[in-house]
Order: sequence, then structure tokens, then C-alpha cells
Amino acid sequence: MAERQGRRKAARKELSGLAARMRVEEAGPDVSKAATSFASLIETAPAALRRALADLLASCPAAATVLANVAAHSPFLSELIRRDPARLLRLLTTDPEDSLVHARSAMAEAVGAAADEAVAMAALRQLRAETALTVALADIGGVFDLDAITAALTATADAAISAAVDHLLREAVEAGKLRKFTRGASGYVVLAMGKHGARELNYSSDVDLIVLYDPARAPLGEEVEAASFFVRLTRQLVRLIQERTADGYVARVDLRLRPDPASTQAALSVDSALDYYEREGATWERAAYIKARPIAGDLALGQSFLKQMAPFVWRRSLDYAAVADVHAMKQEIHAFRGHDAVAVEGHNVKLGRGGIREIEFFAQTQQLIAGGRDARLRTPRTLEALERLAEDGWIGKVARDELTEAYLYLRRVEHRLQMVADEQTHTLPDEPQALSDFTAFMGYASPETFAAELTRRLTRVQRHYSRLFEDAPPRAAVEGRLEFPAEADDRETLATLHRLGYQQPQQASATIRGWLSGEARALRNTVARERLAVIVPPLLDALARGGEPDLALIAADRFFRQLTSGLRLLSALSRHPDLVRLLATILSTAPRLGEILARRPVLFDALLDPAFFGALPDEAALEARLRSQLAEASDEEDLLDRARRFRQEQHVLMGVRVLSGTLPAAQAGDAFARLADVVIRVLGEAVMARFREAHGVLAGGEVAVLAMGKLGGREMTAGSDLDLIVLYDFDDEAPESDGPRPLHGTQYYARLTQRLVSALTTPTNAGRLYEVDLRLRPSGRAGPIATRLPAFEVYQAEEAWTWEHMALTRARVVLATPAFRERVEQTIAGVLCRRRDPERLAADILDMRMAIAEEKGDGQAWDLKYSQGGLVDLEFLAQYLVLAYGGSYPEIMQTSTVRVLASAGRAGVIEAADAQLLTRACSLLHDLTQVLRLAVTGGFDPAQASPALRQLLARAGTMPDFATLDAHLRETQQEVRALFLRLLSGVPSKRRS
Repeated sequence: MAERQGRRKAARKELSGLAARMRVEEAGPDVSKAATSFASLIETAPAALRRALADLLASCPAAATVLANVAAHSPFLSELIRRDPARLLRLLTTDPEDSLVHARSAMAEAVGAAADEAVAMAALRQLRAETALTVALADIGGVFDLDAITAALTATADAAISAAVDHLLREAVEAGKLRKFTRGASGYVVLAMGKHGARELNYSSDVDLIVLYDPARAPLGEEVEAASFFVRLTRQLVRLIQERTADGYVARVDLRLRPDPASTQAALSVDSALDYYEREGATWERAAYIKARPIAGDLALGQSFLKQMAPFVWRRSLDYAAVADVHAMKQEIHAFRGHDAVAVEGHNVKLGRGGIREIEFFAQTQQLIAGGRDARLRTPRTLEALERLAEDGWIGKVARDELTEAYLYLRRVEHRLQMVADEQTHTLPDEPQALSDFTAFMGYASPETFAAELTRRLTRVQRHYSRLFEDAPPRAAVEGRLEFPAEADDRETLATLHRLGYQQPQQASATIRGWLSGEARALRNTVARERLAVIVPPLLDALARGGEPDLALIAADRFFRQLTSGLRLLSALSRHPDLVRLLATILSTAPRLGEILARRPVLFDALLDPAFFGALPDEAALEARLRSQLAEASDEEDLLDRARRFRQEQHVLMGVRVLSGTLPAAQAGDAFARLADVVIRVLGEAVMARFREAHGVLAGGEVAVLAMGKLGGREMTAGSDLDLIVLYDFDDEAPESDGPRPLHGTQYYARLTQRLVSALTTPTNAGRLYEVDLRLRPSGRAGPIATRLPAFEVYQAEEAWTWEHMALTRARVVLATPAFRERVEQTIAGVLCRRRDPERLAADILDMRMAIAEEKGDGQAWDLKYSQGGLVDLEFLAQYLVLAYGGSYPEIMQTSTVRVLASAGRAGVIEAADAQLLTRACSLLHDLTQVLRLAVTGGFDPAQASPALRQLLARAGTMPDFATLDAHLRETQQEVRALFLRLLSGVPSKRRS
């Protein structure tokens, strides 16, 4: 006892460090359980070290709570502790600011002395690990505020990149590529952009860089060509910073903010960059340069470049064209009616409604407009910009205070999300248990409390954001006359149409005059035409903004001529300008949706309901709604019609949500699958009830409908078929069913399956419900339409090919009794968990992938499914992981591709960094696929796509423009393909060996 008291007394003498400064205002986890988890992190440490930590934490209970929270909720931080417990003790007993300064200095010294690249890379990564752990503990423990957190993260990124550049320049001198090493006159500079440039880096942020060079300043060796040398140097820099090694990585590098990234090299000359911005720099690029800052290499060159860029970024007078452009940027980011509804589950706290991006946009857009006249507004830091905008009267003090408080809170949520697994994520979990765990990590007692606190901030941000430029003239305010007399074209109107971008103004004028004269059935009502006349100018302007106004107007003409009734819709459009823009977006990008809306204009009523823009109806609500509608059916034909109208209505509403930005494409796959599940279950039960009336029941009879493919993986799009398998069983003693028209067992279920498929596929007056594909059943087209469960078990055990087991990884039971569901799920689990030779399995999958490539091709980047590094690669890799390791790691036994990959990373089946790359790629490809399936039929050719569709795709991919998205897509696909081949190449992994 005396010895322990002595150690605690000694520990108290060291209470000037990080542990002593911690305070925990948050409610921690159950420490009695979590503390055991923390103890397991240091169980291999020397006994003396464990005792020292125990004594320190006994003296600092807040630090004990913080570490318990970390152990319970952050696999990433837990691994850093487990890897080096001595580092943890050192960090807890020293001042965090001093510790980080020392760590950066030690890194710079080590890299400067490194003769070997591996040594330099290790030093860079050690700094990053130390920063990650120090900042996380200081953040969770309340020692660092947001300024200190972002400053520390930024300082580490600056120091690492600067040291890496110096290391490469010294190597170039040794290789004779440069005559001398002079940091300040190398002719090569790295600019930090975005949060990095503003010294606002988040916890697991990418670093956005632009790399420039000036051949005239560079001390190049003889016969060294500047462009190729500096491009190669930049690629080496990216590798030094980004490559994953046993020590981890420093940061993921993003070079896509450079001019025209799809066609320019990784580094470009100062003259080329200035020429680009002078010729075609966009408003978003002006905004990006608010935060630009030189951080490595020739800093004087960087400052000179930014000085030359100042006239591009900062206009001397208030530019009302720029105001309109900024106003349109705001509208493009999803400023449709109903913007005030937020669902917490799956919400993106950066890009979602009420998120960080809206606060940044709120500040940056006003800086662009007023910063030319007021140099005080040119700060790169968001909160400082809000403060100065309020001081100078550009925004109110309430807006400043509420946006500032929300920004601080949302950044805290963002950082805590990223601490979980060191992932560059901003999205809250959408599964209840995962959200509950994150809520506890945030320090809340319940998800409901967290949801209320978060929603309050998001709603405030939305309110201020929605008022931004509300008094600005709408972009649809067309300069020039737009009049359409019945008897002839108006010459001034033709000139106005031409200025708007219509290449055939006479044809456009004739189209509008036809509308206003009542040629279309829905426009014969006088009041309807009066309402139409009100919306014609904003509609023409909105259609022109899509980039191909003549084609968009043809789609609009088809819409109005197919419209069944017009007065209610046109009245709504005349009252809601946002709805006019939404209609133009639909007609410009997804004319198929426009045709459906024309046939059912009543759907527009739903778009005016604020609830439409909130959370999607859950499965129970959808099911209740469909059952209610089917209950009113007068006969079987009416039943099928009602089911089709219900599905069609929901599909259109979900499609419009995706196009308007109110439903993230990432959530659309699950929404389409949830709808299909409900339709199959409710309609299936109705079909079975009617079937039993005619044929009775079989003793012990059971049936299950399995969802496969995209439906099984909850990755459906608007155009997906239903891949199904029907399984059944019955008592062998049952000779036949007991109804008026009895059937034998096999015949009974074959007929029932035919009825179900017919109910799902037969066209009626209301259209078709779904296409159904049964080819994944045993023996494919040659096999029976439904399969008895014992026969299915035998087939899977003895006859099924590897590809059939791969398909089974996505199987989900969507219709069955609870008891039979359990039997089927046990059968599937038994097949998937069977022991397999991973190398042989990988070889089979590679063979199949190459065969598909020969048949379908794999060289087109925008063939998102079949391209190298596309969805097939990701799906095959996920299926491989389930089949190879599902028996040992049941947590990866999921049907969703992205969830399998994420779970495999958390379980350690694949490296966490690989899992992060794959899940991000999977999300990107799914997001883009959702938009393309709504917008185009067949393949997508970027060269033929309308500007409106290209802009929509850029938004779905969270990129500022299509060129940046195209570069990002190709880079991502290359990374996925390289990883796909590495993981399946037959080289034993740590799990295979």
C-alpha cells in the first residue's frame, strides 16, 4: 500500500502534462466495461509501464474516462495505443503543444539527415501518428479548442510536405537534375488549398494541393526539361506523403483543384496556370483561391503567383453578374423548397443540408462580392470571415453568432467521426447500433439527445443559408423582351432568345406561341395559359442554364403536350420559382422522369409538401400505405394497377429527390430496394392468398423469396431488374393441396411462382411493375422455376460453381414465415461459411473477371460497371472476402458491397487503408450510377452529355465541376484495379498465410 501511495505521489508531481489538463464535460461510456478494453490495449507492455499508467490515471480520472471512451469506440486510436504504450505515457505526461513542436522538429531533422527514402518516409509517418494521437486525446479531453486542433493538424501537414519537398530537391541535386539546393529559389512551389490553406484541416483530411513551377527560376541541370522533371518530382512527393507503409501514411493527396485536371499534368507552369484562369477561370475557382497559401518549396514564387491572381479573385467593384452567378451557385447546391427538413441517420455534416459547406459558402460568397473593395474580408479562415462580415455590416450579429456556434459544433462531430477509423468521412452512421455507438463516443446519453442537438444546429444554418441573397434578382430575370404574340414572332424576342443561347430562336418562339395559343390539351384553359405566361421567362432561362436549351425546350414541349391536366400544376409553378428550376433540371437531365410527371401531374403536389424533402418513409410506413391502397382493389386487375401506380409514384419521387439533391445518391440504392422489398412482400402475400383460394394449402408447405443481385445488396437503381430465387418445402406425406383444384407439391410451387412473377411483370393499363430475372436459380434457365430447399442444399454443396456461391453472398430473404426464413438463412450461411482455399478461390474469380472483360470490354472509364476498377471489380472483391473469410469473421457476412468492404477493414481481413479506398470508390460509383440510370438510357458518353447532366454528375460526385470529377473517377478506378489485382493475385496475405 505504501509503495502504491508513493507512486501516486510521484505521479501527481507530473500533473502539468496532457492528462492533468483534461476535463470531461461529456458523459463517458460505462467505464467498468470500457476500462477492461483499455487494459487490453497495454497488456503486452512492460509491467513498470503499466503501473506508471495506472498510477497516472488514478490521479487523473478525466484522462481515465477519455481513454476508456477511446478504447470503446475508436479502433484507430486504440491501435496507436496498442502499438506503442510508451508513447502514450510520454504524451500524457508532457505539454501537448510542446510535444508537437518537438515532434515536428525531430521529423525535420530526421528527414534532412536521411540518405535513404525509407528512413524519410518512416520519420514523416511517425510524426503523423504522434499528431493523430495527441490531437485526439487533447480534443476529447477538452484541452484543445477548434483553433488549436486545426492549427496542430495543419502545422504537421505543412512540416511534412515541406520536409518531403526539401528531401526531393536535395536528391535532385545529387542526381545532377538541379545545380544547387536553395529552398527559397528552387522555382518549384506547393500551394495548400481548401481547409489546408486556411489552416483549418480536419482530423483525417485529404490535403488539397496545387503544384507550380517557373523554369526561369529553377536551377535546372544541363539538358533537364522543366515540365517532365517537375511532374516526376510531384509524383514522388505524392508517393512520399500518401503511400501506405507499415508505419501508415501522412495524408491522402488531392491534386484535382489544379486547372483542368483531366488534361493537365500533376505540376504545371506558372504561366500556364495564369493563362488558364485569365481565359476560363470559374467562380468556384475564385472561391477556392481565397484559401490558397504557399507551404513548401519556393515560397516567394508562390506569393508572387498569388499576387498576380488577386485581380482574378478579388474584383474592385461590386460585380452584379458575379452576384447572380453566386446566387445560382447557391441554388445549385440544393436550395429547393422544403430545405429545412433533416434526417440525422446517414446525414453528411459537411455536404448535407445545414452542414459545414453551407457555412463556408455563406462566408466565401460574400467575401467574393465585397472583398475587392474591403481587403479586411480577404481572410481564408471561416470564423474570422464571419466576424469581419458582421463588423462591416454585411451580415447580422445573430447570423454570425449562430453560424459560429454551429460551425464549432459540426467540426467537433466531423472530427469525432474521423477518429473512429481514421477515415475521411463526414457521414453519420445510418444503422441504429452504429449511430448509438457514435452517440456514446460523442458523450451523449442517447441518440435522441444527440439528434436534437445536431438538428437544432443544422436547422439554424439552413435558415441563414436559405436567406442568403434572398433579395438578389433571381437568375431567371431575363434581360430583354420575351413576348409571344399569336400572329407572328417578335423580332426583339428572337434576339433575346439568341442571347440566352437558343441556336434556333424562331423554332423556340414558335414552340412557346403554340403553348400560349392552347395547342396542347392541358393548355386550352384560359387561366392555365395565364399561369403559363408567368413562368415562361424563368423556364426559358432555367432551360438555357442547362447548356443545351434547344434540346431542353423540345423536352419541355413534349412534357406540356403529354400533360393530362395543367391548371393545378401551372398554378403551383407560378407561385414557386424553385419548382420551375426543378422542372427544368428534370427536363434537361432526365426526360424519362418528365414524361412520367406529364402523365401524372398530381405527383407535383408531393414536391410542394415540406415532408417530401425530409426523411424517406421507412419500410413500415411504405408497407402500411401499400396495404391500404391494395385493400381497396375491386378485383385482381385493379389490385395489379394499384401496385404499379404505387411503385411508379414512389420511383418518380425518389428520382426527383436524387436530381434535386434532397436524397443523397448514396442512400438511393437502399431506398429503391426497400420499396421493392415492400412490393414483393405485400403483393406476394396477396397473390398467395388468392392462390390458396383456388388450390388450397400443402401440409407443411413453406415458400421463401430470395432477393439477389442489386436488390439483395440494397444497391438498386431506378432501372434495376429484380433478381429472385424462390425456395419451398412441404411434408413428403402430403400428396396434394387441399383446395378446390388440388396440385401436387412441385407443381403447386411452380404454379405459385409463375403467378408471383406474372403479378410483378405483366403490363397492365398502369404499366409494368418490374422486370424479374430468375436466372440465378440452380441450373439457371434449365432448372425448375422454383427449387425445393433440400435440393437447393444438395446443389450448392455438390454442383454449384464458384460464381453461384459468389451470387449467394448477396442473397436476402424478403418473403417467408419467420421459421422458414431462419431455415433458409441457416442454409445460406452454411454454404458461405464453408472452408475454401483462398488462393484457388481468388484464381477462379480472376478468371471470371477476365472472361467478362473479353465479352463486355473494360477500357471505358464511364462504363462504371465493367471498367477496370469499376463496380464488378469491387463486387467480386467483396464476394471473395465473404467466401474466403466469412466463416472466421462473421461480421463481414453482409449483402451490401460497401458494408462488406468496410467490415473487412474493421475486422483486419484487409488493411484499414485498403478498406477506406474501396468503400470510397464504391460510394462514388454507386452515386454516379444512380444519376446515370435516371438520366440516360444505354451507355454514357461524356462528349455527348449535356452541360446540365455533367453538372449534375459533378454534384453527385461532390466535385466542383465535371473535369475534376472525370479526373477523380479515373484516378479512383486505377487505384481500385491495382488493389483488386494485388489482393487476388495469389500472393498470400496475412490472413491467407
